[in-house]
Amino acid sequence: MPRRVNLPGASELFRRTEPQTTPSRARIDDGGAERKTEAEPTGRVRHEEKITVYCSSAELVALEQARLQLRAEHRLAVDRGRIVRAAVARALADLAERGEDSDLVTRLRETR
Repeated sequence: MPRRVNLPGASELFRRTEPQTTPSRARIDDGGAERKTEAEPTGRVRHEEKITVYCSSAELVALEQARLQLRAEHRLAVDRGRIVRAAVARALADLAERGEDSDLVTRLRETR
């Protein structure tokens, strides 16, 4: 007897996802009353676009070491994507501010 597997349809696989609200937490105040507070934000943001970046083994190890250093020394539990986005934002801001003298232009000229 053949079994039929029910798979989700294309409309379910490719549906747009809505941002989820953070659940609230209950906290007991000094008077013993329970009050609701919003959960602490994680800093994670849902991104709609994606790129692929190729890097060397040494660059990937350096990125992972930076992630671990941020966690160990600065108590920042971030993923590699957040580190890369922060670095890109800083490089673009420096380019906008300093133009020809920016670190990005200098570095790209050196690696030609």
